[in-house]
Amino acid sequence: MSLMDKVKEAAMNQFIEVIEWLDSSQDTLVYRFPVYQQEIKNGAQLIVRESQAAVFVFEGQVADVFTPGRYSVEGGNTPILSKLGAWKYGFNSPIKSEVYFVNTKQFTDMKWGTSNPIMLRDADFGIVRLRAFGAYSLRVADPAGFIREIAGTNAHFQTEDIDGQLKRAIVTEFSDALGELKIPALDLAAQYKEVGEAIRGKINEDFSSYGLEVTKFYVENISLPPEVEAAMDKRASMGALGDAQKYMQFQAADALRDAAQNEGGGAGLGAGLGAGFAVGGQMANAFGANPQGQQMGAPAAATVACPACGKQNNPTAKFCADCGGKMEVVSVPCVKCGAKLREGAKFCSECGSSQEKQKCTGCQAELAPGAKFCAECGTKTPDAA
Repeated sequence: MSLMDKVKEAAMNQFIEVIEWLDSSQDTLVYRFPVYQQEIKNGAQLIVRESQAAVFVFEGQVADVFTPGRYSVEGGNTPILSKLGAWKYGFNSPIKSEVYFVNTKQFTDMKWGTSNPIMLRDADFGIVRLRAFGAYSLRVADPAGFIREIAGTNAHFQTEDIDGQLKRAIVTEFSDALGELKIPALDLAAQYKEVGEAIRGKINEDFSSYGLEVTKFYVENISLPPEVEAAMDKRASMGALGDAQKYMQFQAADALRDAAQNEGGGAGLGAGLGAGFAVGGQMANAFGANPQGQQMGAPAAATVACPACGKQNNPTAKFCADCGGKMEVVSVPCVKCGAKLREGAKFCSECGSSQEKQKCTGCQAELAPGAKFCAECGTKTPDAA
């Protein structure tokens, strides 16, 4: 072997013969394989493992994408050779190309959250501000597209390099989806799965242009402002108390028990009863449990009895709420003594006379009150005797 042949052989041995990548970082999306002067020896072995894709870039353009498997980079046997046109000087010459390994596995437990509250209109609370956080899973769906649009010539592209941009896109789509779904804030906890699926579909519409796909999207929590949550807790506590009147009785019973255990005797009993009834009365007022719907200590409203049935009515009522009778009292004179009586009275409250109209014993004509003779036939009336 001549000296020139030995030099050529030594130079050829500098070229990479096995191209493969073992990821130990767990967060690398793209890794550029270090090729000496970007020259790959003819006949080199390319090993692409599961959850990987190898992208060959020639003169700044993506030439070919290799899926999992073992390949021999030889002239005429590899699709990339026809695209690159790099074997101008025979198959013993090296091919100049960059090799990028793209991690196509799912990157799980990637966090997202709202840095600022989201303003929404709610049916129960009006305008509310919501905060939310959760996790999602991501993978590279289009290796060539991801290198073109995002990674570029970055030799080591990790999830943290794109995490901020993805989070901003997620929060934007999350806000838009909540506004469109119009789910009440109190019902959101029961709709986390549905909300997550709706948001995942919207996010993938944007991420597809990056060559990325969100495979899972989880909403872990959607929270209201602390003051609203405090009001909700107070409202729930009020509901748990139930009947305020029974609560007042319960407080009084507790006061009696405590007073009986008090060594102060009667003074303790009186103080305990007073405290029990005071607290119970305050609770009854707060819940609106006063039987008459009145505030404690307020004077009772005046009422007027119905002239017909005697039921108490509002003083401004024109008709009785119980019998429908007219509330206005019409006065008529007594047929005997002339005292004013309620219309329809059967006997006089002054003289006791019957208020039924008298008739003439002769012609049965009605007699005027106090008449001594009939105006029709002149017959003498009983009052004339």
